[in-house]
Amino acid sequence: MARRNIWSLRLTSSTKKHISWMWKFIIPYSATLILLAFNSPVLSKEKTVLTLNSTTKIPLSTPEQSGFLDLVAKEALAQIGIKMETLFLPAERALRDANNGILDGELSRVPGLEKSYTNLLLVPEKLMDLEFTVFSIKHKTIKPGWEGLNNASVAFLNGWKILERNVPKSAEITKVQSPGQLFELLKLGRAEYIIYEKWGGIALAKEMNIKNVIPLSPPLAIRGMHMYLHKKHWKIVKPLSDSIKSLKKNGYYQKTFKTKLELIINTQ
Repeated sequence: MARRNIWSLRLTSSTKKHISWMWKFIIPYSATLILLAFNSPVLSKEKTVLTLNSTTKIPLSTPEQSGFLDLVAKEALAQIGIKMETLFLPAERALRDANNGILDGELSRVPGLEKSYTNLLLVPEKLMDLEFTVFSIKHKTIKPGWEGLNNASVAFLNGWKILERNVPKSAEITKVQSPGQLFELLKLGRAEYIIYEKWGGIALAKEMNIKNVIPLSPPLAIRGMHMYLHKKHWKIVKPLSDSIKSLKKNGYYQKTFKTKLELIINTQ
């Protein structure tokens, strides 16, 4: 029996209608799948692991990603299908690297950096409020505000822009690369005052066994701290911001704050 070529078969009228109906369904459905794929960070060309720099230490950020900021940012990213790696580069260098796209962004920084580092996009929902606090051993009080540092010996981290902009020029300023160096200056009496964030400063003074370190009140400033991403990741800025909001609504944020920071606050 001769083998028939199936491609040479004539299509009946009903078969043509059936195929036409199938294509009306398949084409729009396929187009929808393609659009979803391109708009998903995991399925598109968007990286599934972001490398962010952290300028804070325990209890806010640690190499093991067990700090408060680590846990909140990591969970927020996980909700949109992205993992996080953290580095602890010097603050000024990290800003340049993030702006140049060498790093994917910054874990937490004050608002306004995008004006000078124009390739960085601020994630609108803040991670937390940070208290920029003066620490001292010699002094138990200080005149409130930045003017209280006039003509004083002051040290802080290089690249912390809020301090570089606001510490009086009359102060004798020393900039260092790490929080450990900062507290070592205070311990050795080479600075009357150092400026750091409140939670990390208290924890680090205990870790380094520096006695009689006093966090002076009130803080110099309280600022909302935000994640920053390089502009190549613009697609995930809003989803990430929404994800952070959701953590505050579902109780994860408050639970993490309590376990990581509340104990330190209560020891003041």
